[in-house]
Amino acid sequence: MDDKQPQFGIPSGKTGLVLDNRPAARRAASASSMDLQGVSQNPPAPPPEKAKPKARMGDRLLELGAITPDQLDVALREKSRSPEKMVGSILVEFGFITDDVLTRLLAESTGFEAFNIREALIDPDAVKLVPRNVALQYRVLPISISDEKAVVAMADPFDVLAMDQLRRYLPRGVQIEARVSMEDDLVNAIDVNFGYEMSVNGILRELETGEFDVNAATERDGYSHPLVRLVDALILDAVKLGASDIHFEPEELFVRLRYRLDGRLQQVRTFHKEHWSAMSHRLKIICGMNIADRLHPQDGRMSMRFGNREIDFRVSVLPTTGGENIVLRVLDKAKAVLSLDDLGFSGVNRYEIERILKRPEGIIIVTGPTGSGKTTTLYAMLSAISNPRVNIMTLEDPVEYELPLIRQTQIRENQGLTFGEGIRNILRQDPDIIFIGEVRDNETAQMALRAAMTGHQVFTTLHTNDALGALPRLYDLGLEPGMLSGNITGVFAQRLVGLNCVACKTERQATPEEYRLLGKEEDEPLTLWDAPGCEVCHRSGVKGRTAIAEIIYVDDGLDELIATRATRTAMRNYLREHGHRTMADDGIERVLKGDISLSTLMRSADLTSRM
Repeated sequence: MDDKQPQFGIPSGKTGLVLDNRPAARRAASASSMDLQGVSQNPPAPPPEKAKPKARMGDRLLELGAITPDQLDVALREKSRSPEKMVGSILVEFGFITDDVLTRLLAESTGFEAFNIREALIDPDAVKLVPRNVALQYRVLPISISDEKAVVAMADPFDVLAMDQLRRYLPRGVQIEARVSMEDDLVNAIDVNFGYEMSVNGILRELETGEFDVNAATERDGYSHPLVRLVDALILDAVKLGASDIHFEPEELFVRLRYRLDGRLQQVRTFHKEHWSAMSHRLKIICGMNIADRLHPQDGRMSMRFGNREIDFRVSVLPTTGGENIVLRVLDKAKAVLSLDDLGFSGVNRYEIERILKRPEGIIIVTGPTGSGKTTTLYAMLSAISNPRVNIMTLEDPVEYELPLIRQTQIRENQGLTFGEGIRNILRQDPDIIFIGEVRDNETAQMALRAAMTGHQVFTTLHTNDALGALPRLYDLGLEPGMLSGNITGVFAQRLVGLNCVACKTERQATPEEYRLLGKEEDEPLTLWDAPGCEVCHRSGVKGRTAIAEIIYVDDGLDELIATRATRTAMRNYLREHGHRTMADDGIERVLKGDISLSTLMRSADLTSRM
């Protein structure tokens, strides 16, 4: 048994205390006798010195300077409104601290080792020992078990009731070794490891046979209709798998369900079409749409809480020949708002980004097709430069993720708030940095240029195939080359490519054609990596994504070429002479490292000039 844990229900730190079971009258008489006799010949040992109370999490964060007193006050006020939430979780939710900081402090304050359950491999035999309702109620999850020891992830390792419950279900004599995990991560891990896929199958069986699925029904307060639980379970399953989009696609006789995982659509299951009418009604109701209108496209939003994490969904309904096609975009702030380090930029590109961000004014443009990570990269850059000393304001359509310390405005063109009008009003709000979701027309382009010329940093996006393509696009929008010169700081072009699954990737010798594509001589050995697919990556060979990019830092020489409206070839030659790396060069570096496969790179970057 862990010596840090209480024994037989005795509070921690008092396991050596002997309980006096004599009647109260005898104990009182004995005490009086002791008073009359003075000091006993065998005086009792002095009581153990009381352990100093551990500093509360908020106080410890204050001592370290991780939060300010007013931020702690905000969190405590929220705690009084939602007693079930932990102060640390509230601080993370409000963006005052990060998950990593909280996990380290939890481990430090408890004296137990921290455990990152998000990246852990968990023994299914250990999980089966504790019922799911017990694991959720007490925030515990067995990770591994042997004849002598059970390693258990816990939100609070000093929870005596949780330890007692664990001892009820674990084999007798097994020592419990606690690890501290974030409560949100622990709840998600419990959901994943107890299997939402089986819950979906159980609900479908209930719909087919009319039998009552007790386990599925008792997950909520009381019984809810199977179709309601089915929609919730499917959405939850997609979130657990890390899907970015959920596609409900009706055909003539059935409905196809697909998730977009790591940028690729994967079919998950099919349903009989008899369920689709009720399922689509349920989705439209929770998104605030008109359920009677089946002839027109509709857009909506909804939010769902998973553990203590709030996830938003942007929902689109489009009438098709098979019925209403519904696509849900998963907007998970915890996964989308990343740091620049998390995005996977190469060392050279990261250096160029730092150079561009250090310029005090000018326009920074990120280009790429839909789904290439433009907004994520811009949010990461804004987060890197955000602090209480600068005023950052954004215009977005729509606002996908709310960021701390940043004033975000939703574009409403039907009410007259366009990008151009929005910039005009933002300039009266004393901004230092402006983020414009997209430059779509001449008015927006002119206002963005005016903001850059008046000493502001302006971040925006364009839809072009490469970085140099941004300049002709701005010319088409009516901006004069002479005005652009000196006001563009940098241009990014990027794509998201799938990382090789670490669990199944294998090495092989490159073919002659691959030597040519990679620009290598055939007399030197060249090893490449491919992933055939396994259970971990859902047979796709891809697990996770990273960014490959072409980043142009606009220096004086390139400014001169822009001012004279030089040809694309002239600008490309200038960049090549000064050591510029294309997106293909960046991707090939990742291929040679084994991070991505060559076939994956060729789907994202143009290598035809090397054939």
